[in-house]
Amino acid sequence: MHTVLKTSLSALTLAMLPVLQAQADDYSYPVLTPSQSDFGGVGLIQMPTGRSAPEGEFSIGATYNDEYMHYTASLQLLPWLESTIRYTLVQDLFYSDDPSFSGDTKYTDKGIDFKVRLLEESYWLPETAIGVRDFGGTGLFDGEFIAASKHAGPFDFTVGVGWGYMGNSGNLSGDKANSIDCGRDTSFKGKGGSVDFDRWFTGCSAVFGGVEYRSPWAPLRLKAEYDGNDYISDFPVTRGGVDMTQDSKFNYGVLYRFGNWGDARLSYERGNTWTFGFTLNTNFNDLKAIWQDKPLPAYLHRNTSTENLSDADWQQLAQDLHQIAGYEDPTIYTTDDTVTVVAPQTKYRDRNEAHKRAATVIANQSPEAKEYRLIETSNHQAITETRIDSEQYAKVAQYEYFGAKVEDSTTVDIPDAPQGKLVAKSDKNWDFSLSPTLQQSIGGSEDFYMFNIGINAGANYWFGDHVEVGGSLYFNLYDNYDKFLYEVPPDGTDLKRVRTLVRQYINDNPVRMDNLQLTWMDRMGDNWYGQAYGGYLEMMFGGVGSEVLYRPQGSNWAIGLDANYVIQRDPDSQFGFFTEEVQYDPLTGRDYRVQTGAMTGHLTAYYQPQWEWLPNTLFKVSAGQYLTEDRGVTIDFSKQFDSGVIAGAFVALTDLTAEEYGEGSYNKGFYISIPFDVMTVKPSTNRATISWLPLSRDGGQMLNRKYNLYGVTDARSPWYERKAMN
Repeated sequence: MHTVLKTSLSALTLAMLPVLQAQADDYSYPVLTPSQSDFGGVGLIQMPTGRSAPEGEFSIGATYNDEYMHYTASLQLLPWLESTIRYTLVQDLFYSDDPSFSGDTKYTDKGIDFKVRLLEESYWLPETAIGVRDFGGTGLFDGEFIAASKHAGPFDFTVGVGWGYMGNSGNLSGDKANSIDCGRDTSFKGKGGSVDFDRWFTGCSAVFGGVEYRSPWAPLRLKAEYDGNDYISDFPVTRGGVDMTQDSKFNYGVLYRFGNWGDARLSYERGNTWTFGFTLNTNFNDLKAIWQDKPLPAYLHRNTSTENLSDADWQQLAQDLHQIAGYEDPTIYTTDDTVTVVAPQTKYRDRNEAHKRAATVIANQSPEAKEYRLIETSNHQAITETRIDSEQYAKVAQYEYFGAKVEDSTTVDIPDAPQGKLVAKSDKNWDFSLSPTLQQSIGGSEDFYMFNIGINAGANYWFGDHVEVGGSLYFNLYDNYDKFLYEVPPDGTDLKRVRTLVRQYINDNPVRMDNLQLTWMDRMGDNWYGQAYGGYLEMMFGGVGSEVLYRPQGSNWAIGLDANYVIQRDPDSQFGFFTEEVQYDPLTGRDYRVQTGAMTGHLTAYYQPQWEWLPNTLFKVSAGQYLTEDRGVTIDFSKQFDSGVIAGAFVALTDLTAEEYGEGSYNKGFYISIPFDVMTVKPSTNRATISWLPLSRDGGQMLNRKYNLYGVTDARSPWYERKAMN
């Protein structure tokens, strides 16, 4: 085997030597754009390469053959870091041996991969990467690799070394005679989902390699690879006795690209298996907002300080500040030399655009003033203040010097109290909202995809600037949570059912009250904010709580503390709560426990690193007690791309053992937050968030609070409302 491999690689190298030496003109061929493998992530067919996609590249895809159905999502999180989430349905094998629990749901493997670029390609050096496949799953495809790729004209060559799944042929090292996995530990810890560091780079190892050819016809590519796996230890073989005999070590594929948004591929693998796949892709850095916006008026500065505006004139100014500059329902004060605007900014993530528009509107419609003060609020609380020097802005607006920009005339600082005569104020103390809602989990035992979609209708009323009463009703349009059979944990866990009663709240209540609470909120000092609240706090819990946040103006860090006493709501009653901890399930004849009263809360640190190698990222680390009274830490990491799209992941590590937690071992999830203004034709500071939870379980679960002070005070150092950089 080793001799044949060396001979084959040597022959391939000699055959391609003239091409490598010639270094064909790159302009004769399409630009090199990496493509996805069967498993997701940049690669050949089954094997990875050393290549990375452009930063921000997001790909979703599916691959089908007789043994596996792979569903993948891959994101180039950083220029040097690729991440992939994969769900695999194993054909003809069921999720469990208990049909009353999982029915005919196919066995589902959940895997997470990552690849780190070590070297960028240069004239002499190949692009080189190291990676781990399936490090957070149950180990069906777990393996590690080092791969290097070098292009020559239309050819992109890859050679690498794999361990685990990618090295099971053992053509480099390993004793296949005594173990099909060369002694590698293929079990998994706890209930799956844990990272088994001790098995990395152990067991069989194999050399793999291949080539991708970009044909002169741009949409068409051809691939060929030498496979590092022998498939004798694949899960369908070891558990289901499926025949996955490998008749050939070489896999061949063809790929057809549809512009820059997707591709379809067909491959012939193992000498006997056809595989079909497709990929859809976009780049989060390149998404741009295309607006149909009100034009910025021409700058027409007033030349008199003696003119008095009527009440109607001030109201018109307030209306234009709302419609043109995005300062919603502003309150306006004036003195002899200042105009002060107090309002939330709901239109422009780019505050410089908002400042320019506001300064132009004020200069055009108000008496001459030395300074314009824009006090930005959120939930009626002053967050930040921008002072605009009117004389300097006049020079900017009239382009009196090269490179003039609105920032030359502005100063952003801690807000002071407004001064002067109140000349305009909105009488609107109430607000209504209507928003679609999607809740989902993927890869569960009862069904692969579980979801509910509905409409959330909310209303709130402010009594002054500090007290709000508000609530929301949820109208369930459609869900399949009737399939969620997690009534009493079949795996022996005995946690209080703080989240796994989700079916009773959603499927059994087509119209339900999600929230009804009284909230007090205040800015307690220059850099301190606080809130207190009580009522029906979320779909499953009611109670009382409070939060305090310290966030310096313009700082990249903040720290907050929330504390809550909560009781679980009774899903059989719109307004009732559970009073007995032990509940009886008449369907199964067994008891289960619920939360009848407990403290929950967390101390949370927020940090936006200023490191060059980790740009535009946010860490949130929360330590405290969760709803089922387990204690631990939640780590949330997110990356923001140039368009404003945010991709993040979180993991909650608590004092529960994997057996106590149940399947998955610990709570984790992923999310993507998309600015409205890249999806619609109107500028907006709002966002839509899509979350993926591998499983709905009870450990590591936080209270879903209506307001989070870090989000409320975002303007102090914008993250969610950061301007687009593209």
